[in-house]
Amino acid sequence: MDKSVDVYFSADIETDGAIPGYNSMLSFALVLAGTFDGSKFERPKDYKISLYKELKPISEEYDQAALEVNGFDRSKLIENGQKPEVAMLEAYDWVQAVSGKGSPVFVAYPLSFDWSWMFWYFSRFCPKGSPFGHSRCFDIKTALSVKLGRSVSNSGRSNLPWRLQSSLSHSHNALDDAIEQAEIFANIFEWRSS
Repeated sequence: MDKSVDVYFSADIETDGAIPGYNSMLSFALVLAGTFDGSKFERPKDYKISLYKELKPISEEYDQAALEVNGFDRSKLIENGQKPEVAMLEAYDWVQAVSGKGSPVFVAYPLSFDWSWMFWYFSRFCPKGSPFGHSRCFDIKTALSVKLGRSVSNSGRSNLPWRLQSSLSHSHNALDDAIEQAEIFANIFEWRSS
């Protein structure tokens, strides 16, 4: 594999608010979602190549509504969560090891939320920076919009055609959701309209 081969990582995060730095990322998952050499896309045989981390909060500021969605107990994470400095360096090294000589690409649905948090955490806590650079990312929502000829505003999960859906449900567990998203990503990537 060489640098011209994209190595896709489906990413999902759970937070205690909306703003990186002011609020905290509580967990994240990265799942190998496939490769593309410019002509052939290959999905993995399964989604077992993954990384999951739960983090210590970095701020006292949080939104209780966010915690009600993801079910995290901040006091347990303060005590048992991994330090962001350790988690982000381990994530960087893991992405590089899985990518080999390929170019890692961050995949999310929608991209804007997950990317902003992960890029901020990599930039702030990992001495090596982001394994995805500042722009190697893929937005599933935009891809769906282009493939189906829909507006972006009409390309959310609730409008996903059944043939492109995952067999998994959205649980707000970062690992489960990253796997679900990896399936959706591969389904959209491989889908050819008739």
